Amino acid sequence: MNIIDELEWRGAIYQQTDEEGLRELTNKESISLYCGIDPTGDSMHIGHLIPFMILRRFQNAGHRPIVVVGGATGSIGDPSGKKEERQLQSIEQVNKNVESLRGQLETIFDFSGENGAIMVNNYDWTKDLTVLDFLRDYGKNFNVNTMLAKDIVANRLEVGISFTEFAYQILQAMDYNELYENHNCRLQIGGSDQWGNITAGLDLIRKKQGEGAKAFGLTIPLLTKADGTKFGKTEGGAIWLNAEKTTPYEFYQFWINTDDRDVVKYLKYFTFLNQDEINDLESAVKLEPHRRAAQRSLAAEMTRFIHGQEALDQAIKISEALFSGDVKALTADEIEQGFKDVPTFTASQDEALLVDWLVELGIEPSKRQSREDIGNGAIYINGERVQDLEKVVTSADRVENRFTIVRRGKKKYSLVRYA
Repeated sequence: MNIIDELEWRGAIYQQTDEEGLRELTNKESISLYCGIDPTGDSMHIGHLIPFMILRRFQNAGHRPIVVVGGATGSIGDPSGKKEERQLQSIEQVNKNVESLRGQLETIFDFSGENGAIMVNNYDWTKDLTVLDFLRDYGKNFNVNTMLAKDIVANRLEVGISFTEFAYQILQAMDYNELYENHNCRLQIGGSDQWGNITAGLDLIRKKQGEGAKAFGLTIPLLTKADGTKFGKTEGGAIWLNAEKTTPYEFYQFWINTDDRDVVKYLKYFTFLNQDEINDLESAVKLEPHRRAAQRSLAAEMTRFIHGQEALDQAIKISEALFSGDVKALTADEIEQGFKDVPTFTASQDEALLVDWLVELGIEPSKRQSREDIGNGAIYINGERVQDLEKVVTSADRVENRFTIVRRGKKKYSLVRYA
Protein backbone atom coordinates (compact mmCIF):
# COMPACT_ATOMS: atom_id res chain seq x y z
CA MET A 1 0.00 0.00 0.00
CA ASN A 2 1.31 3.45 -0.90
CA ILE A 3 2.18 5.55 2.16
CA ILE A 4 -0.38 8.22 1.17
CA ASP A 5 -3.13 5.59 0.95
CA GLU A 6 -2.14 4.25 4.36
CA LEU A 7 -2.24 7.72 5.91
CA GLU A 8 -5.70 8.29 4.44
CA TRP A 9 -6.93 5.01 5.95
CA ARG A 10 -5.54 6.12 9.30
CA GLY A 11 -7.37 9.46 9.02
CA ALA A 12 -4.05 11.28 9.24
CA ILE A 13 -4.29 13.69 6.30
CA TYR A 14 -6.03 17.05 6.49
CA GLN A 15 -4.62 19.03 3.53
CA GLN A 16 -2.19 18.35 0.69
CA THR A 17 -0.77 20.79 -1.84
CA ASP A 18 -0.72 18.19 -4.64
CA GLU A 19 -2.16 14.81 -3.70
CA GLU A 20 -1.65 13.05 -7.03
CA GLY A 21 1.83 14.49 -7.50
CA LEU A 22 2.93 13.33 -4.05
CA ARG A 23 1.40 9.88 -4.50
CA GLU A 24 3.18 9.50 -7.84
CA LEU A 25 6.50 10.69 -6.39
CA THR A 26 6.38 8.36 -3.36
CA ASN A 27 5.43 5.44 -5.63
CA LYS A 28 8.39 6.13 -7.88
CA GLU A 29 11.21 6.89 -5.44
CA SER A 30 12.34 7.22 -1.85
CA ILE A 31 12.13 10.85 -0.76
CA SER A 32 13.43 12.99 2.08
CA LEU A 33 10.79 14.84 4.10
CA TYR A 34 10.81 16.95 7.22
CA CYS A 35 8.95 18.16 10.24
CA GLY A 36 10.20 20.70 12.75
CA ILE A 37 9.94 21.27 16.46
CA ASP A 38 10.83 24.44 18.33
CA PRO A 39 12.71 23.90 21.62
CA THR A 40 10.34 25.96 23.76
CA GLY A 41 10.75 23.48 26.61
CA ASP A 42 13.08 20.71 27.75
CA SER A 43 10.66 17.91 26.88
CA MET A 44 8.15 17.03 24.22
CA HIS A 45 4.61 16.08 25.20
CA ILE A 46 2.34 13.60 23.42
CA GLY A 47 0.85 16.34 21.24
CA HIS A 48 4.26 16.61 19.56
CA LEU A 49 4.04 12.93 18.68
CA ILE A 50 1.21 13.47 16.19
CA PRO A 51 3.33 14.70 13.24
CA PHE A 52 6.39 12.70 14.29
CA MET A 53 4.47 9.41 14.16
CA ILE A 54 3.55 10.29 10.58
CA LEU A 55 7.18 11.07 9.83
CA ARG A 56 8.16 7.68 11.30
CA ARG A 57 5.59 5.95 9.07
CA PHE A 58 7.29 7.46 6.06
CA GLN A 59 10.59 6.10 7.36
CA ASN A 60 9.09 2.63 7.79
CA ALA A 61 7.94 2.88 4.16
CA GLY A 62 11.52 3.50 3.00
CA HIS A 63 11.71 7.31 3.02
CA ARG A 64 14.25 9.45 4.92
CA PRO A 65 12.97 11.70 7.72
CA ILE A 66 14.65 14.97 8.57
CA VAL A 67 13.91 16.48 11.97
CA VAL A 68 14.53 20.21 12.30
CA VAL A 69 15.10 21.28 15.88
CA GLY A 70 14.48 25.01 15.74
CA GLY A 71 17.32 26.67 17.59
CA ALA A 72 16.59 29.81 15.49
CA THR A 73 12.80 29.68 15.19
CA GLY A 74 12.53 28.63 18.84
CA SER A 75 14.19 31.85 19.90
CA ILE A 76 11.54 33.83 17.97
CA GLY A 77 8.24 32.05 18.64
CA ASP A 78 5.62 30.67 16.27
CA PRO A 79 2.42 32.75 16.40
CA SER A 80 0.32 29.76 15.24
CA GLY A 81 -2.47 29.02 17.67
CA LYS A 82 -1.34 31.74 20.11
CA LYS A 83 -3.51 34.66 21.19
CA GLU A 84 -0.61 36.71 22.48
CA GLU A 85 3.15 37.07 22.17
CA ARG A 86 5.35 34.33 23.55
CA GLN A 87 7.86 35.09 26.28
CA LEU A 88 11.24 35.02 24.57
CA GLN A 89 13.83 32.60 25.95
CA SER A 90 17.55 33.19 26.17
CA ILE A 91 19.77 31.57 23.54
CA GLU A 92 21.41 29.58 26.35
CA GLN A 93 18.05 28.12 27.44
CA VAL A 94 17.07 27.36 23.84
CA ASN A 95 20.35 25.48 23.31
CA LYS A 96 19.83 23.53 26.53
CA ASN A 97 16.34 22.55 25.36
CA VAL A 98 17.71 21.48 21.98
CA GLU A 99 19.98 18.93 23.66
CA SER A 100 17.12 17.58 25.79
CA LEU A 101 14.86 17.10 22.77
CA ARG A 102 17.66 15.45 20.82
CA GLY A 103 17.65 12.45 23.18
CA GLN A 104 13.88 12.03 22.96
CA LEU A 105 13.91 12.16 19.16
CA GLU A 106 16.45 9.35 19.13
CA THR A 107 13.83 7.07 20.69
CA ILE A 108 11.28 7.89 17.97
CA PHE A 109 13.41 7.59 14.84
CA ASP A 110 15.96 5.14 13.50
CA PHE A 111 19.16 7.06 12.74
CA SER A 112 20.94 4.12 11.13
CA GLY A 113 20.68 2.43 7.73
CA GLU A 114 20.13 3.71 4.21
CA ASN A 115 17.15 5.84 5.16
CA GLY A 116 18.38 6.75 8.64
CA ALA A 117 16.89 9.91 10.07
CA ILE A 118 18.81 13.19 9.99
CA MET A 119 18.59 15.78 12.74
CA VAL A 120 19.49 19.40 11.96
CA ASN A 121 19.30 22.72 13.79
CA ASN A 122 18.14 25.78 11.82
CA TYR A 123 20.35 27.98 14.02
CA ASP A 124 23.27 26.62 11.98
CA TRP A 125 22.17 28.32 8.73
CA THR A 126 20.81 31.52 10.27
CA LYS A 127 23.38 32.49 12.93
CA ASP A 128 25.75 34.18 10.46
CA LEU A 129 23.05 35.85 8.36
CA THR A 130 23.19 39.65 8.50
CA VAL A 131 20.07 41.81 8.58
CA LEU A 132 20.84 43.16 5.11
CA ASP A 133 21.33 39.64 3.70
CA PHE A 134 18.06 38.55 5.29
CA LEU A 135 16.14 41.46 3.77
CA ARG A 136 17.77 41.27 0.32
CA ASP A 137 17.95 37.47 -0.13
CA TYR A 138 14.72 36.46 1.59
CA GLY A 139 12.51 39.39 2.60
CA LYS A 140 12.32 40.52 -1.03
CA ASN A 141 10.53 37.26 -1.90
CA PHE A 142 7.63 37.80 0.50
CA ASN A 143 4.59 39.94 -0.24
CA VAL A 144 3.26 41.59 2.91
CA ASN A 145 -0.35 41.39 1.71
CA THR A 146 0.01 37.62 1.22
CA MET A 147 1.58 37.23 4.65
CA LEU A 148 -1.22 39.22 6.29
CA ALA A 149 -3.84 37.02 4.66
CA LYS A 150 -2.46 33.80 6.14
CA ASP A 151 -4.45 32.49 9.11
CA ILE A 152 -1.40 32.38 11.38
CA VAL A 153 -1.12 36.17 11.09
CA ALA A 154 -4.74 37.18 10.35
CA ASN A 155 -5.93 35.60 13.61
CA ARG A 156 -3.59 37.86 15.56
CA LEU A 157 -4.23 41.18 13.87
CA GLU A 158 -6.98 42.30 16.24
CA VAL A 159 -4.82 41.89 19.36
CA GLY A 160 -1.59 42.77 17.57
CA ILE A 161 1.51 40.91 16.48
CA SER A 162 5.16 41.97 16.70
CA PHE A 163 7.42 42.08 13.67
CA THR A 164 9.40 39.29 15.35
CA GLU A 165 6.52 36.80 15.25
CA PHE A 166 5.26 38.20 11.94
CA ALA A 167 8.63 37.22 10.42
CA TYR A 168 8.42 33.65 11.75
CA GLN A 169 6.97 32.29 8.51
CA ILE A 170 9.97 33.68 6.61
CA LEU A 171 12.36 31.77 8.87
CA GLN A 172 10.38 28.55 8.47
CA ALA A 173 10.26 29.04 4.70
CA MET A 174 14.04 29.44 4.77
CA ASP A 175 14.26 26.06 6.50
CA TYR A 176 12.35 24.31 3.71
CA ASN A 177 14.45 26.02 1.03
CA GLU A 178 17.68 25.06 2.84
CA LEU A 179 16.61 21.41 3.13
CA TYR A 180 15.42 21.31 -0.49
CA GLU A 181 18.74 22.70 -1.67
CA ASN A 182 21.11 20.68 0.51
CA HIS A 183 19.19 17.52 1.45
CA ASN A 184 16.90 17.07 -1.58
CA CYS A 185 13.92 17.41 0.80
CA ARG A 186 10.66 17.24 -1.14
CA LEU A 187 7.94 17.27 1.52
CA GLN A 188 7.14 19.18 4.69
CA ILE A 189 4.52 17.87 7.12
CA GLY A 190 2.96 19.54 10.15
CA GLY A 191 -0.21 20.15 12.11
CA SER A 192 -3.18 21.84 10.45
CA ASP A 193 -2.11 25.17 12.00
CA GLN A 194 1.13 24.99 9.98
CA TRP A 195 -0.51 25.27 6.53
CA GLY A 196 0.41 28.95 6.14
CA ASN A 197 4.03 28.33 7.11
CA ILE A 198 4.29 25.33 4.78
CA THR A 199 2.87 27.15 1.76
CA ALA A 200 5.20 30.08 2.47
CA GLY A 201 8.08 27.63 2.15
CA LEU A 202 6.77 26.26 -1.13
CA ASP A 203 6.46 29.80 -2.53
CA LEU A 204 10.05 30.57 -1.52
CA ILE A 205 11.36 27.36 -3.12
CA ARG A 206 9.66 28.19 -6.43
CA LYS A 207 11.14 31.71 -6.40
CA LYS A 208 14.63 30.62 -5.39
CA GLN A 209 14.87 27.29 -7.24
CA GLY A 210 12.67 27.98 -10.28
CA GLU A 211 9.07 27.21 -11.24
CA GLY A 212 9.98 23.60 -12.08
CA ALA A 213 10.97 22.83 -8.49
CA LYS A 214 8.88 19.95 -7.16
CA ALA A 215 8.07 20.26 -3.48
CA PHE A 216 4.99 19.34 -1.50
CA GLY A 217 3.15 20.06 1.73
CA LEU A 218 0.90 17.90 3.90
CA THR A 219 -0.91 18.70 7.13
CA ILE A 220 -2.48 16.51 9.78
CA PRO A 221 -5.93 17.07 11.32
CA LEU A 222 -6.30 18.66 14.72
CA LEU A 223 -6.76 15.76 17.12
CA THR A 224 -9.56 16.18 19.65
CA LYS A 225 -11.18 13.81 22.11
CA ALA A 226 -14.77 12.59 21.77
CA ASP A 227 -15.86 14.96 24.56
CA GLY A 228 -14.52 17.90 22.56
CA THR A 229 -11.51 18.63 24.76
CA LYS A 230 -7.96 18.94 23.48
CA PHE A 231 -6.00 15.72 23.05
CA GLY A 232 -3.12 15.18 25.45
CA LYS A 233 -4.37 17.44 28.23
CA THR A 234 -5.46 16.11 31.61
CA GLU A 235 -6.41 17.69 34.91
CA GLY A 236 -2.81 17.27 35.94
CA GLY A 237 -1.49 19.02 32.82
CA ALA A 238 0.40 17.76 29.78
CA ILE A 239 1.56 14.16 29.32
CA TRP A 240 5.32 14.49 28.83
CA LEU A 241 7.75 12.12 27.14
CA ASN A 242 10.33 12.86 29.83
CA ALA A 243 10.02 10.07 32.42
CA GLU A 244 10.80 12.47 35.26
CA LYS A 245 7.91 14.76 34.32
CA THR A 246 5.43 11.97 33.50
CA THR A 247 6.42 8.55 34.84
CA PRO A 248 6.06 5.50 32.55
CA TYR A 249 3.26 4.31 34.83
CA GLU A 250 1.37 7.62 34.41
CA PHE A 251 2.08 7.49 30.68
CA TYR A 252 0.65 3.95 30.50
CA GLN A 253 -2.39 4.95 32.53
CA PHE A 254 -3.14 7.89 30.24
CA TRP A 255 -3.48 5.57 27.24
CA ILE A 256 -5.30 2.78 29.05
CA ASN A 257 -7.94 5.25 30.23
CA THR A 258 -8.79 6.23 26.64
CA ASP A 259 -12.51 6.58 25.92
CA ASP A 260 -14.02 3.75 23.83
CA ARG A 261 -15.04 6.41 21.29
CA ASP A 262 -11.43 7.49 20.78
CA VAL A 263 -9.39 4.31 21.12
CA VAL A 264 -9.59 3.09 17.50
CA LYS A 265 -8.67 6.55 16.23
CA TYR A 266 -5.64 6.60 18.54
CA LEU A 267 -4.60 3.10 17.48
CA LYS A 268 -4.56 4.31 13.87
CA TYR A 269 -2.72 7.53 14.68
CA PHE A 270 -0.12 6.35 17.17
CA THR A 271 0.61 2.64 16.74
CA PHE A 272 2.23 0.64 13.97
CA LEU A 273 -0.33 -2.14 14.20
CA ASN A 274 -1.62 -3.15 10.76
CA GLN A 275 -5.17 -2.86 9.45
CA ASP A 276 -6.19 -6.42 10.37
CA GLU A 277 -4.92 -6.02 13.94
CA ILE A 278 -6.70 -2.69 14.39
CA ASN A 279 -9.91 -4.03 12.82
CA ASP A 280 -9.86 -6.94 15.29
CA LEU A 281 -9.44 -4.53 18.20
CA GLU A 282 -12.25 -2.35 16.84
CA SER A 283 -14.52 -5.41 16.89
CA ALA A 284 -13.44 -6.12 20.47
CA VAL A 285 -14.49 -2.59 21.49
CA LYS A 286 -17.97 -3.25 20.11
CA LEU A 287 -18.41 -6.83 21.33
CA GLU A 288 -16.46 -6.91 24.62
CA PRO A 289 -15.86 -3.31 25.72
CA HIS A 290 -15.46 -4.36 29.38
CA ARG A 291 -12.25 -6.24 28.55
CA ARG A 292 -10.66 -3.03 27.22
CA ALA A 293 -8.43 -5.03 24.88
CA ALA A 294 -7.98 -2.04 22.55
CA GLN A 295 -6.92 0.26 25.39
CA ARG A 296 -4.47 -2.33 26.73
CA SER A 297 -2.94 -2.75 23.31
CA LEU A 298 -2.71 1.02 22.79
CA ALA A 299 -1.11 1.57 26.20
CA ALA A 300 1.38 -1.26 25.69
CA GLU A 301 2.40 -0.15 22.18
CA MET A 302 2.91 3.48 23.18
CA THR A 303 4.72 2.84 26.48
CA ARG A 304 7.05 0.34 24.84
CA PHE A 305 7.75 2.70 21.94
CA ILE A 306 8.64 5.71 24.11
CA HIS A 307 10.04 4.13 27.29
CA GLY A 308 11.01 0.55 26.34
CA GLN A 309 9.91 -2.94 27.33
CA GLU A 310 11.31 -2.80 30.87
CA ALA A 311 9.33 0.37 31.67
CA LEU A 312 6.20 -1.19 30.16
CA ASP A 313 6.60 -4.33 32.31
CA GLN A 314 7.01 -2.12 35.36
CA ALA A 315 3.93 -0.03 34.50
CA ILE A 316 1.83 -3.18 34.09
CA LYS A 317 3.14 -4.58 37.37
CA ILE A 318 2.23 -1.38 39.24
CA SER A 319 -1.21 -1.25 37.60
CA GLU A 320 -2.00 -4.85 38.55
CA ALA A 321 -0.76 -4.34 42.11
CA LEU A 322 -2.93 -1.27 42.61
CA PHE A 323 -5.97 -2.95 41.08
CA SER A 324 -5.65 -6.04 43.29
CA GLY A 325 -4.39 -4.24 46.37
CA ASP A 326 -1.44 -6.65 46.54
CA VAL A 327 1.32 -4.05 46.73
CA LYS A 328 3.86 -5.97 48.80
CA ALA A 329 5.80 -7.10 45.71
CA LEU A 330 6.49 -3.52 44.56
CA THR A 331 9.94 -2.00 44.84
CA ALA A 332 10.49 1.46 46.32
CA ASP A 333 10.98 2.94 42.85
CA GLU A 334 7.74 1.34 41.65
CA ILE A 335 5.93 2.69 44.71
CA GLU A 336 7.25 6.17 43.95
CA GLN A 337 5.78 5.94 40.44
CA GLY A 338 2.45 4.36 41.33
CA PHE A 339 1.73 6.47 44.40
CA LYS A 340 2.94 9.81 43.06
CA ASP A 341 -0.47 11.47 43.43
CA VAL A 342 -1.80 9.91 46.64
CA PRO A 343 -1.78 11.80 49.97
CA THR A 344 1.77 11.68 51.33
CA PHE A 345 2.89 11.96 54.96
CA THR A 346 6.31 12.11 56.58
CA ALA A 347 7.15 10.04 59.68
CA SER A 348 10.18 10.65 61.86
CA GLN A 349 9.93 8.18 64.75
CA ASP A 350 11.52 4.72 64.49
CA GLU A 351 8.70 2.87 66.25
CA ALA A 352 5.13 3.73 67.22
CA LEU A 353 1.87 2.06 68.17
CA LEU A 354 -0.16 1.78 64.95
CA VAL A 355 -3.27 3.30 66.57
CA ASP A 356 -1.34 6.43 67.58
CA TRP A 357 0.86 6.50 64.45
CA LEU A 358 -2.13 6.78 62.08
CA VAL A 359 -3.52 9.72 64.06
CA GLU A 360 -0.19 11.52 64.43
CA LEU A 361 0.39 11.37 60.69
CA GLY A 362 -3.15 12.58 59.94
CA ILE A 363 -4.30 9.43 58.17
CA GLU A 364 -6.95 8.86 60.85
CA PRO A 365 -8.91 11.77 62.42
CA SER A 366 -8.97 10.35 65.95
CA LYS A 367 -7.81 7.44 68.10
CA ARG A 368 -11.38 6.19 68.35
CA GLN A 369 -11.68 6.02 64.54
CA SER A 370 -8.21 4.51 64.30
CA ARG A 371 -9.09 1.68 66.71
CA GLU A 372 -12.41 1.10 64.96
CA ASP A 373 -10.84 0.85 61.48
CA ILE A 374 -8.08 -1.47 62.67
CA GLY A 375 -10.54 -3.66 64.55
CA ASN A 376 -12.86 -3.87 61.52
CA GLY A 377 -10.03 -4.92 59.23
CA ALA A 378 -10.10 -1.71 57.20
CA ILE A 379 -6.38 -0.95 57.60
CA TYR A 380 -3.69 -2.52 55.42
CA ILE A 381 0.06 -2.01 55.77
CA ASN A 382 1.96 -2.70 52.53
CA GLY A 383 -0.98 -4.76 51.29
CA GLU A 384 -1.37 -6.85 54.47
CA ARG A 385 -4.49 -6.47 56.62
CA VAL A 386 -3.74 -5.48 60.21
CA GLN A 387 -6.35 -6.08 62.97
CA ASP A 388 -4.04 -6.16 65.99
CA LEU A 389 -4.70 -3.09 68.14
CA GLU A 390 -1.29 -3.63 69.80
CA LYS A 391 0.55 -3.61 66.49
CA VAL A 392 3.78 -1.55 66.60
CA VAL A 393 5.01 0.00 63.36
CA THR A 394 8.77 -0.61 63.01
CA SER A 395 11.46 -0.40 60.34
CA ALA A 396 10.35 -3.87 59.24
CA ASP A 397 7.20 -2.22 57.85
CA ARG A 398 9.19 -0.06 55.44
CA VAL A 399 9.88 -0.86 51.80
CA GLU A 400 13.64 -0.46 51.25
CA ASN A 401 13.59 1.81 54.32
CA ARG A 402 11.89 4.51 52.26
CA PHE A 403 8.12 4.02 52.27
CA THR A 404 5.17 2.44 53.98
CA ILE A 405 1.90 2.10 52.08
CA VAL A 406 -1.26 2.45 54.17
CA ARG A 407 -4.62 1.49 52.74
CA ARG A 408 -7.82 2.45 54.46
CA GLY A 409 -10.88 0.67 53.11
CA LYS A 410 -10.93 -0.57 49.52
CA LYS A 411 -9.00 2.08 47.63
CA LYS A 412 -7.99 4.94 49.93
CA TYR A 413 -4.19 4.87 49.85
CA SER A 414 -1.67 6.96 51.75
CA LEU A 415 2.08 6.99 51.29
CA VAL A 416 4.34 7.44 54.30
CA ARG A 417 7.89 8.68 53.71
CA TYR A 418 10.62 8.65 56.35
CA ALA A 419 12.62 11.69 57.34
